Amino acid sequence: MNTVDQTRELAAFLRTRRERLDPADVALPARRAQRRTPGLRREEVAELAGVSVDYVIRLEQGRGLRPSAEVLEALADALRLSEDERAYLFELARQRPNRQAPTAEEAGPLARLVLDLSPLPAMLLNHRFDILAWNPEMAGLMMDFGTLPPAQRNSLWLCMLHPGLRDFYRDRERTLREGIADLRASWAAHPDDKALTELVDELTAGSEEVARLWALRDVRVNGRGQKRLRHAVKGPLTVDYEVLAPIQAPGQRLVIYRAADAGSQRVLDAIARECA
Repeated sequence: MNTVDQTRELAAFLRTRRERLDPADVALPARRAQRRTPGLRREEVAELAGVSVDYVIRLEQGRGLRPSAEVLEALADALRLSEDERAYLFELARQRPNRQAPTAEEAGPLARLVLDLSPLPAMLLNHRFDILAWNPEMAGLMMDFGTLPPAQRNSLWLCMLHPGLRDFYRDRERTLREGIADLRASWAAHPDDKALTELVDELTAGSEEVARLWALRDVRVNGRGQKRLRHAVKGPLTVDYEVLAPIQAPGQRLVIYRAADAGSQRVLDAIARECA
C-alpha cells in the first residue's frame, strides 16, 4: 500500500461522511424529489457548517486547502462525526481540535478506576495537570485534596507553590525541572488553552526558582520514573511512578505510585491501613 496522501484522504473522508447522512439525521426537511446519489447535498453541509458551498466542493475535490480548527469543528458537527472520526479528521488536516480540558465532574469511569487501584496511590490528571480524581492512599501520602480550593487542585501548583509540600520532594530541584519540562510540552501542544497559559504565568511569577527553570526551555514528557519523597509523619520513602494515557480519554493521565523498596512499601502499607 502507498503512503497516505492526506489531502486526497481528507477529500474522500468528507465525501463518505456526507453520503452516509440523511436530511432527517440532521433535522433538515425531507427532499421533495429523491436524488440518485445518497446522503446530504454539499449545499446542506455548507449550510450546517456555516461555510460556502464552493469551500465544501474544493475540500471534497482535494484542492489543497488546509481548513482551520474552527472550520473542522463545524464540519465535524455538521457531519455528526464520532470522537474517533473527529480525531481522524483533524489528523488528516494537520490540526489540533479545540477541546476543553475535562473537569472532575467529567472524569467518569476513570475516577472509579482510580478508586479501584487502591491500595496503590493513584490520581487522574488532565493536560493542565489539574487533579480530577484521587484515591484515599494518594491523599494520605500527599494531602487531602478535597480540602483545597478547586483552583489549587493542580499537581504542579502544589509541587511548586504550596508551602506545605515544599519539603515533600527530597530531590526538589530535579522534581521541579522534570515537572516544568513536562508542562512546557503540554503548553506547546495546547497553544490556545488560555487557562494553561495562565497557569504558566502564575507559576513563573510566583517563584524565582520556577521562572529560572522555565527559561531553560527543557522539554520532556514524564511517563515513568522515580520520586524520592518525605511523608510529614512517616518519614522518607521512594516510589516508582507510571503514567498511563487512556485511549478513550485524550489528554488525561492516570498516575500510579508503587514502592521502590521494602522500607517504602512499609510506609505505603501504613498509609493504606489508616485509609481503610
